[in-house]
Amino acid sequence: MRARIIHPGMASTITPAGHKKIVDEYDWLINKERPRITAEVSHAASLGDRSENSEYIYGKQRLREIDRRLRFLKSRLEVLQVVDPSTLSGDRVLFGATVEIEDEEGHTQRWTIRGEDEVDLEHKVVSYVSPIGRALMGRAVGDDVTFETPGGRREVTILSVSFRAAG
Repeated sequence: MRARIIHPGMASTITPAGHKKIVDEYDWLINKERPRITAEVSHAASLGDRSENSEYIYGKQRLREIDRRLRFLKSRLEVLQVVDPSTLSGDRVLFGATVEIEDEEGHTQRWTIRGEDEVDLEHKVVSYVSPIGRALMGRAVGDDVTFETPGGRREVTILSVSFRAAG
């Protein structure tokens, strides 16, 4: 499946690395995992009574899960639009930006804004549609930004904005 390169800010945006991860999962499921499970189900079916054959029952269930995941991945790939953050620059927060912020207590954090399929809170990657992502998008270095969190309203100041390749 081929990625389309578009201007940042469009719905369902993803980095090239995020797109590759989805394509790789799709390819693995369709070319490796599904054929392997299909062979296991065929073998289990050849053993006789399917109603009490746990390998057959589990295999059929796993095939349904794989098919459901393949449909989901295919539908995502059809709407995803790839943006390479390393091609962007400036002091405004755009998709793919890494943003350093400072809160009211003087604590600093660095967050990277990516697509919904790329969220990784452990590595400080948030979606551009998350509360903090929406609040930061389009803002510039020096701006004060307010947003809602489950813990209440927060205000932060943007200290820096940078762009680098997603990896």
